[in-house]
Amino acid sequence: MRILYLGDVMGRAGRRAINEGLGALKERLRVDFTVVNGENASGGMGLTGSHAKLILESGADCITLGDHAFDQKDMLSYIETEPRIIRPLNYSKAAPGKGARVYEATRGRKVLVAQVLGQVFMKRPFDDPFSAIDAVLRAHPLGGLVQASVVDIHAEATSEKMAMGHWCDGRSSLVIGTHTHVPTSDTMILNRGTAYQSDAGMCGDYDSVIGMEKTEPLRRFLTGMAAERFSPAEGEATLSGVIVTTDDRTGLATAIEPVRQGGRLSPSPVSA
Repeated sequence: MRILYLGDVMGRAGRRAINEGLGALKERLRVDFTVVNGENASGGMGLTGSHAKLILESGADCITLGDHAFDQKDMLSYIETEPRIIRPLNYSKAAPGKGARVYEATRGRKVLVAQVLGQVFMKRPFDDPFSAIDAVLRAHPLGGLVQASVVDIHAEATSEKMAMGHWCDGRSSLVIGTHTHVPTSDTMILNRGTAYQSDAGMCGDYDSVIGMEKTEPLRRFLTGMAAERFSPAEGEATLSGVIVTTDDRTGLATAIEPVRQGGRLSPSPVSA
């Protein structure tokens, strides 16, 4: 199976890149299943129902969220009506929606998608992500109930993301980091067959400060004072993520390659 994962969609620029480029990218890469992180798609903070619909209609099979999951208040109700959106497993137990679901890919194959939030350097004390994902992976063994599984670790610290990769190694097809908006160069297959990258990067304008128009972030760094709200940069976006090939029999990865298409970043070989 070939699974495409794209990192945090950032504002209008990211939505436009998904809407205009995802379909052709999927066709060219012969993708069987697509996951997109959408938690910054609406004004850089959260995801509205209308923008979720746009991403799904553009070709995403599943949307993951993150610590801004419910910044847009209509997501509190929309997530209950749209099973193709998941929020983090270790969010508040009172939160609506689910943190893991099984989806159908091409030829009826089953794919588990799950997301957890990291704890290190995050602003709120979320529940332990390791025990949360352990329970889900034990209930959905590769080569049994599912032919593949994707774990999105939405976190600040690369150490925590790497630890999650090793914790899931051999039990998940892919562990992919999100949240920091910069694609890392540690794309690899771990010892027991799980594909890994510390951060997928963002689908947004990289002529920015992690997707935000540069003026206000620079002002705050230089003066320590805020003058206005951050706003997403609106130049041409780069689609950033990974493409993973898995063995249907074992669910383990046989290949992983970075995806970078359009915008300012150098294109990856698979995207050129």
